[in-house]
Amino acid sequence: MFNFILSTFAGMNQRELFLAHVAQTSESPLALQIVKAEGCTMWDKDGKSYLDLISGISVCNIGHRNAKVTTAIKDQVDRYLHLMVYGELVESPQVMYAHKLSSVLPTSLDSIYFTNSGAEAIEGAMKLAKKITGRTKMIAFNESYHGSTQGALSVMGSEYWRNAYRPLLPEVYHLDHNDIDQLYQIDQATACVIAEPIQAERGVLAPSKEWMKALRNRCQEVGALLILDEIQTGFGRTGSLFAFEQYDIQPDILVLGKAIGGGMPLGAFIAERSKMMELASNPILGHITTFGGHPVCCAAGLAALEVLLDEKLMDSIEIKRTLLKNKLQHPLIKSFRSVGMLMAIEFDSFEQNKKIIDRCIELGVFTDWFLFASNCMRIAPPLVITLDELSLACDIILQVCDEVYKSSTL
Repeated sequence: MFNFILSTFAGMNQRELFLAHVAQTSESPLALQIVKAEGCTMWDKDGKSYLDLISGISVCNIGHRNAKVTTAIKDQVDRYLHLMVYGELVESPQVMYAHKLSSVLPTSLDSIYFTNSGAEAIEGAMKLAKKITGRTKMIAFNESYHGSTQGALSVMGSEYWRNAYRPLLPEVYHLDHNDIDQLYQIDQATACVIAEPIQAERGVLAPSKEWMKALRNRCQEVGALLILDEIQTGFGRTGSLFAFEQYDIQPDILVLGKAIGGGMPLGAFIAERSKMMELASNPILGHITTFGGHPVCCAAGLAALEVLLDEKLMDSIEIKRTLLKNKLQHPLIKSFRSVGMLMAIEFDSFEQNKKIIDRCIELGVFTDWFLFASNCMRIAPPLVITLDELSLACDIILQVCDEVYKSSTL
């Protein structure tokens, strides 16, 4: 039957089928038909190659189809797939990955709840904070991004994205990121504060160490839990395994996603075991998921983390970041912001940025823009990218900048 379906659609235009039957998230998707990806390169149906500068939005931190990850996936497929809803059976991939994660985290973050995605992990973290504190008020920050589910959308820091879906969760308040004077609004009624250690979708804006420490201290003072969203910044992306390590603080709850699955769908929220046990009673099954922590995804994620650590992929991040910073100099580039291998190239406008991005894709360099900084080009390549590949990408970006600059001065 499956072969019949394949033969039926073989002659049909895949792009037309994509537009007709795959739910769209915008009116103008890129609609490239990628048929293969390996390392830092993707190939389309015509054999054209694209150097991937965004890693599937910080998912493929160790590159596409890493051999150790694909082997782990195949090995687990030969054992079993789904067995039972989350938390009932001892599934080795979950256990081994949870153990590995806890070994590289502070001792206060020793209990892992695996989910299907980062957004689901945000939902679980908010529920856990309410359950632990018995409070309902939540604080988030303007121009933050935490996902598109109803709860995650409630704490997202943009009314443009929230407005069409109101009413959302009550008692959610937004402060300005990196503003110490506003932290007094975190009070004894606050269940949790949800923050990104680096505001990625704002165009890679990092707060001061002073602000992060003040935020941590204020939560401690009033008994609010600090939830750090490292969905995009975790797993080596910023030069350390987790970005919070660079601020000498620890969260009460850590949220992970994207790269945690090595290319497979996976997320997690992590807390101290005594805190996490709050979800196990009153009511029982206080948080439940059917497919969260799927054994194949956990096997892939464990292999990916081992590759990241064993091959010391973070050791070369600074030299790669410096190469990009030094080479990407052009009259059109207003600023270059970076934390590790998470970077934003700022142009004058979204229109100018989009023109440059589209032309780069035509020339085989795949990149994108940011939700809250649409005038900025996103650069977050796989950490395995070579200096030669980065140099080539810079040459093409600068070539396109020259083209756009010359056309604007005619």
